[in-house]
Formats: sequence, C-alpha cells, structure tokens
Amino acid sequence: MRHEEANLAACLARLARFAEVVVIDSGSTDRTREIAQGFGARIVDFTWDGRYPKKRNWFLLNAPPTQPWVLFLDADELVDEAFCEALARAVQSDDRDGYWLTYTNHFLGRPLRHGLVQRKLALFRVGRALYEKIEEDSWSRLDMEIHEHPIVAGPVGEIRVPIDHRDDKGLARFLEKHIDYARWEARRYAKLQENPQAWHHFTRRQRFKYRHLATWWYPGFYFLFTYIAKRGFLDGRAGLHYAAYKGWYFRTIRLLIREHSASET
Repeated sequence: MRHEEANLAACLARLARFAEVVVIDSGSTDRTREIAQGFGARIVDFTWDGRYPKKRNWFLLNAPPTQPWVLFLDADELVDEAFCEALARAVQSDDRDGYWLTYTNHFLGRPLRHGLVQRKLALFRVGRALYEKIEEDSWSRLDMEIHEHPIVAGPVGEIRVPIDHRDDKGLARFLEKHIDYARWEARRYAKLQENPQAWHHFTRRQRFKYRHLATWWYPGFYFLFTYIAKRGFLDGRAGLHYAAYKGWYFRTIRLLIREHSASET
C-alpha cells in the first residue's frame, strides 16, 4: 500500500484477532507507517522495478508470514466479527488450501448489495499458492497483483460472509483506476493469445471473460447481466451507473486491444 493514512487505521482496528499483521509499504510519505506501527504491525518495504514479482508475490517469496495461512487485504477492506468467525472455522479444515472471498463494494456513496458480486481468492495456505507469473515490462503503474490470479496447489473453498470494501473515493478516482486496469487487461489479453497454456488454471468465469473480452457484444452483455440478471437495478441510481461504467470499462479494454493489435501489424 502507499499513502493510505485515510483508510489504514479503520482496517487495522478490525484485525485484533489475527496472530500477525503485516503492512507492505511502497514508499509512503504520509502517516501510513506511523499508523501501522501504532497497531503493532510488521512493516515490510517494497519498491517495484516494473517486472515480476509484484508486491504480493515478492512478500510471499522474500518476507513470508510466520503463520500457516495468509489473508491479503487492501487498506479500504474492512472485516467484521462474522467474517472473522467464518475464517477461523475455515482455516481449521485439512482439505482446503485456499478460499474465495466475497466483497460488498460501494459506489456513489451507497453499498452495492446486488449485481455481479466481486470475488477474490485472497486467503490461502502459505507455501501452497503464488499469484501467476506474468512477465511484464511496466505495462501499467500497478505495483500490486490486481487481476493476476493465485494458483493454489490443492482444493479451494468459499467464505460467503462478505468483506466491506469501502472503495468509494469519488468518480474521478474510479475512472483513473479503471483506465489503469484497462491498460493492463489489454496487454494481458495479448499475452494470453501467445500462450494458451496460461488458461489451464482459470475458473469458468475467467475463461468466459478472456475468451470474449475482445468481442463487440461483451460490454453490453456485461451491463445487462449485472444490471438485469443479477438485479443490479435494486441498488437504484448507484446500481445503474455502476453497471454502465463497468460496461464502459470493458468497451475501453476492447478498444485498447484493437489499438495494440493494429500497432503490431
């Protein structure tokens, strides 16, 4: 994380039950480190050189947790007691090496309780998973694994109690972030066409996305699926605009893919 003084205290305050808390800092000059120290967190410094590994893999490979399981949280992700109870039960299982987690996003000042639910495989046994290795040469400014998928050695389960993702930092920040994501996804798509073997660990949802990401109909399909089929309309104005902007996001990816393809010919 970097410059997260506005969010970090609220996140760390929810982690009293965790045996070890690590903050991976990317050169913050605000109060991020001071806040982390105040909560007794171990601080690990990370500077990305634009290549593999990014932040989370670097941490797992070079300064790993002392505990048998690792949960990756962003500073604006808040767990509650119900989630902690579900997690405590999950990590007692001997037949799972990782867990998918669900998130409640916020947009235009409102929690999104409908639409396509965000899921991340962000909890797994230490030593049994790494984020996929993608050789990139500064595709974007993203120094942390955002869309890279963890590859887990054994079976994976799911924790359904959601994490509160307080990511509503205003529309301008939402657009800036998704432009960065779109650039990365367009380059990632090109790499996947060169290496079909990279598909073998994808979930059905991931396969569907990358198979159709460059088609003309995918942005409209995504809007209709999340807004109508997944009942995003029940989130009112926020649900409508969120679905529309996500459609814009996938349309942007498609145009970047076409632009990159044209420049290669």
